[in-house]
Amino acid sequence: MSQPFRTKRRVEFGDTDMAGIAHFANFFRYMEAAETDFLHSVGLSVIWTESGERIGFPRVSVACDFTSPVRFEDVLDIAVTVEEVGRKSVRYRFDFTRGGDEIAVGRITAVCCLHLPDREMKSIVIPPAIREKLTGG
Repeated sequence: MSQPFRTKRRVEFGDTDMAGIAHFANFFRYMEAAETDFLHSVGLSVIWTESGERIGFPRVSVACDFTSPVRFEDVLDIAVTVEEVGRKSVRYRFDFTRGGDEIAVGRITAVCCLHLPDREMKSIVIPPAIREKLTGG
């Protein structure tokens, strides 16, 4: 992906703690929502059915580093970059800004998995059509 995908998120009252600051855990929700927005923009989703099989991208690693707090009604700009598409996994970077000021940087690594009938999952090679959409080419 040459240019990051961009989306926005407004900090809701319920996202804040007693100090009026967005609780850190909400950034993981913001990243997930931004990832979903990105996937929808390229015609994908986090989970789908293909040829009668359920395929999805469960997370195997998440992290977020913070540089500035955000508060109720702040509007966050979120840039989503596909950092790496491996054989079975994809790693995203999320750059959070408010009015051009850096707020946080997060990352998600997700693995392409087949959802089996017994509620188990098995990692699979990312199908070529999906890889092409993730890489933009």
